[in-house]
Amino acid sequence: MKSLSLNAVARTDFGKKASKNIRNTGYVPCVMYGGEETLHFQIKDEELRGLIYSPEVFVVDINFEGKAYKAILKDAQFHPVKDTTLHLDFLQVFENKPIVVDIPVKLNGLANGVKAGGKLSLDMRKLRVKGLYTNVPECLNIDVTNLELGKTIQVGALNFENLEMMNAKNAVVCAVKLTRAARGAQAQAQQG
Repeated sequence: MKSLSLNAVARTDFGKKASKNIRNTGYVPCVMYGGEETLHFQIKDEELRGLIYSPEVFVVDINFEGKAYKAILKDAQFHPVKDTTLHLDFLQVFENKPIVVDIPVKLNGLANGVKAGGKLSLDMRKLRVKGLYTNVPECLNIDVTNLELGKTIQVGALNFENLEMMNAKNAVVCAVKLTRAARGAQAQAQQG
């Protein structure tokens, strides 16, 4: 996983009014749980852009009151109209404790079914995995070279080293679907 460093400032006031005041000063209220204690802090909004508006998963080094904490972004809340960041939840990570996180899927290769006239579709852009954060990759690479026309790759058929798949085993990750042109060619081949 990629890493990112953020500087945090302690929060002293809590509640709606205090959170609104924090946002008005250009900061975002945050909380980090998963460790021995729950930490409440605020981070400058402009520092968070690369973390929030990215499909990638980051291990975040949070510098808070002279200590460095490793965490991942667990949840982000946005304003329904203005789309500004309202609140962030971080989960503290440890080298010996597994985490559950959604990782982007990347399809590699040219599928045999596409060569035969089909269309490759990615049904699940992210897969939920469980493992130590040091073993979690930036993306899950899936080879689709041997995928034939009308066939699918399901979660149960995937295996990644040191990771446990958390999605349903029969969930379809990607498929090569028949196009209208491929159906017509198939029908002509059967008639002729």
